[in-house]
Amino acid sequence: MAPRRKTKADEAEVEFVAAVEAVKAQSLAQRLFKCARLLDEQAVARLPTTPGAPRIRPAHTKLYPHIDHGGTRLTELARRMGISKQAVGQLVDDLEAMGALERVPDPEDGRAKLICFSRSPGVSILDGFAVLRDFETELAEAIGAARAARLHRDLGVLLAELEAREAASTDE
Repeated sequence: MAPRRKTKADEAEVEFVAAVEAVKAQSLAQRLFKCARLLDEQAVARLPTTPGAPRIRPAHTKLYPHIDHGGTRLTELARRMGISKQAVGQLVDDLEAMGALERVPDPEDGRAKLICFSRSPGVSILDGFAVLRDFETELAEAIGAARAARLHRDLGVLLAELEAREAASTDE
């Protein structure tokens, strides 16, 4: 069987893919998104597991940055994540069953619940941070301590700017 000849549509597809990849390679945001995905997946893979117990997945950890210290309502988590209340509710249910999150009464509205980090040993957010700390140490060794410290500082500056923009947009 003779090889199929390339058509104009094939050439257009190759050009499109090359253009997308070139733009992605130049995009800071795209690199941050990809780094966040890879960090999340690799960090979750390092979490200790108990045979037969449910396992925390990257979908679960995407919820964590949206939970405030004092707790956050489910509706607010859904808004922040840009997904449905039902989807957030399923993630919260999973993590609550694992002991990683808990629902507590909202002191401002007795009918509402706040989603908070659990203090249960073995599944607390602090245990997860210990895993992250070890992972970050390995990454710092791989890219160099000075470069890792500079990256941490620069990301702190970027985070402060993005949080200020978020606060300004919610004040309007």
